[in-house]
Amino acid sequence: MNKPILDIKDVPSPFQWFTLSLQHLFAMFGATILVPYLVGLSPAIALISSGLGTIAFLIITKFQVPAYLGSSFAFIAPVIAAKAGGGPGAAMIGTFLAGLVYGIVALTIKKAGYRWIMRLLPPVVVGPVIIVIGLSLAGTAVSMAMNVPGTTEYSLIHFSAALVTLAATIVFSIYGKGMFSMVPILAGIIVGYLYSMAIGIVDFSGVKKADIFEMPDFIFPFVHYNVSISWEIVMLMVPVAIVTLSEHIGHQLVLSKVVGRDYIKEPGLHRSIMGDGMATMISGLIGGPPKTTYGENIGVLAITRVYSVYVLLGAAIIATVFGFIGKITALISSIPTPVMGGVSILLFGIIASSGLRMLVDSKIDFGNTRNLVVSSVILVIGIGGAFIKLNENFEIHGMALAALIGVILNLVLPGRPELEEDMFEMEEEKKTEKKNDVA
Repeated sequence: MNKPILDIKDVPSPFQWFTLSLQHLFAMFGATILVPYLVGLSPAIALISSGLGTIAFLIITKFQVPAYLGSSFAFIAPVIAAKAGGGPGAAMIGTFLAGLVYGIVALTIKKAGYRWIMRLLPPVVVGPVIIVIGLSLAGTAVSMAMNVPGTTEYSLIHFSAALVTLAATIVFSIYGKGMFSMVPILAGIIVGYLYSMAIGIVDFSGVKKADIFEMPDFIFPFVHYNVSISWEIVMLMVPVAIVTLSEHIGHQLVLSKVVGRDYIKEPGLHRSIMGDGMATMISGLIGGPPKTTYGENIGVLAITRVYSVYVLLGAAIIATVFGFIGKITALISSIPTPVMGGVSILLFGIIASSGLRMLVDSKIDFGNTRNLVVSSVILVIGIGGAFIKLNENFEIHGMALAALIGVILNLVLPGRPELEEDMFEMEEEKKTEKKNDVA
């Protein structure tokens, strides 16, 4: 860890505060608004819920963990399916239940420790499920890129906008320096938007009509929908928490290395998971997508060496305010579908590739038949869209079914590695052993 420019509790000057917070806002912006765009929710609510969720996370973690929470890509397919089956209200109920699972896991970790969850979610299960998340969305990305919005009609002019956006995003990802390397999605969307304006596929009518300040389209329980919990919603949304919990733990490990503190022990994994769950529940209560900690913002921390939680708090406040500015949300809504499709081609591919990277980094041996069986079954069931339907109210399919079967196979098949549970303590033990040897 390099010496921080601003440490966790350091308060920046007003100008520093605003500019540094704006950097974090830009880092999360592209991905956070892409999720509601894909699932048919309000981008304004996505911004507000990410801001409120981050504030809740900071409070629960006692202002010790500098993290930003944005829209989760893992829940895209389940939210779309929930909306198709029961409308936006069903998706919000499922989102709230997923956050509730986080809370239950957090309380269990506080009572029983964290080793059991790593036994439940090893890389051989989580890696293939992450691959499924990315590849199952590939068809959506390509359709958005190639077709006239809202139809299945191929359009070369729309596809050109997607390809320009994709090319720009790739260039910024590879050749971008400093902060530009952290906002390739946002930069790609801007380039694609400008190209779309040039070829005449941007509709500004909504921006012209929008007021400067507008009340966003909140979706409240008992006001906009009746609360009814079904097994179908539970089995559609809750199992995805298996994946996002593992993602959360990975982010906490990386963040610990960047900042130079052990966040697994202090303020504790249970607090950060509880904060993530609370952010997701808040989102479900107001009409936003599920939340997760963002790797993009961890990257910003690593580059700037500014770890102040007040900077993240500032980003959360700005995001919340932006959600109430009608001109901004209308401008977001005017982004052409193929532009988002172009970004999605790369982004969904990166999600799938990150699953492969997890398998490689964890040195999963596919010469081992057990590992081969677990990963193969997860991949085919998840990408193939297999489902179990007992009646009209009970259905498990796609990624949720793949994740559940992966966990079960890992638990019941013989030869499960026993070292996974000690992954957090091994480094500390090694350091202690070295000190003892020197002594």
